[in-house]
Amino acid sequence: MKSLVSLTALILFSTFATAEKKEFGTVKITYTELPAIGLEDGIMRRDPSDIIKVGDLFYVWYSKGTIAPGYDATIWYATSPDGLDWTEKGESLAQGEPGTWEGASVFTPNILVAEGKYWLFYTGTSNEISEKPFNPDSKIGIAVSDSPDGPWERISDEPALKNSDIAEDFDSHLIDDACLVVRNGKYWFYYKGRQLGKSPAQTKMGVAISDKPGGPYVKYEKNPIIPGNHEVFVWAQGEGVAAMIGTTGPKDITRSILYAEDGLNFTKTHNVMNGPVGAGGYRPGSFTDKGEGKEVEWGVELQYPKGKGLPYIQRWDAKWSE
Repeated sequence: MKSLVSLTALILFSTFATAEKKEFGTVKITYTELPAIGLEDGIMRRDPSDIIKVGDLFYVWYSKGTIAPGYDATIWYATSPDGLDWTEKGESLAQGEPGTWEGASVFTPNILVAEGKYWLFYTGTSNEISEKPFNPDSKIGIAVSDSPDGPWERISDEPALKNSDIAEDFDSHLIDDACLVVRNGKYWFYYKGRQLGKSPAQTKMGVAISDKPGGPYVKYEKNPIIPGNHEVFVWAQGEGVAAMIGTTGPKDITRSILYAEDGLNFTKTHNVMNGPVGAGGYRPGSFTDKGEGKEVEWGVELQYPKGKGLPYIQRWDAKWSE
């Protein structure tokens, strides 16, 4: 009888363990150097936007400056016929007036195409990195243009999204890194935030939603929606939203792909091998609101050189398994 009870317990335990075990797909990442916007002595390029295609050209925006963290940057852009051979075209957006919320640096750009216009989302800070101790106070603004080549006009002197005034909120210290998806007739503005007194390693993700591309954007009342991630890279996938998570956050979600059918409640679907840093991707379907989005296959990221040198941009390609 004792042996029978033990056998029954073992079967029940094995069944429970099998039911609890989850199988995840795998995304493997490979890299390609991009000489025109890659490693260059004395030049920092980082924080690339997502990539759009206009006519026969791909476009990308990025931070450009002379120090590694990007806190002296302005926003530049480049074009390419194939995603490999890039041409740097020039500056898209300069720093704001001294003393304003964006007077020290504008950086971490991203792009939205809507209503026949191009909307450049960007982070700004008023604090100079020469100030000690340096404490970035970043907020997010929007500029608009009829052409991806500009000229760009800020839609307001005030930020479109700023850090919370409530100390306990996850984004009470700063916000950064916009990434836009159009769904259900609205504009979903994903971003990262950090709470007062927390370190960069404790960064989390939230979302704000608007009926119009230029806002006003209203933060989701149950933010944060992802309890980690130092970079924000999301895209429309089918009827939902996928997110690539880097090295920051709880161990069960780092280096992974998460998916949310409702754009809010994310669960893990894939592990990411050798994942990109500060990634932007080519995301066709993320602005159409037609359920056309698919797994992202390529993009660009920031890379640090081995040894001395400033960050630069390189291409990544993804191979997805089921």
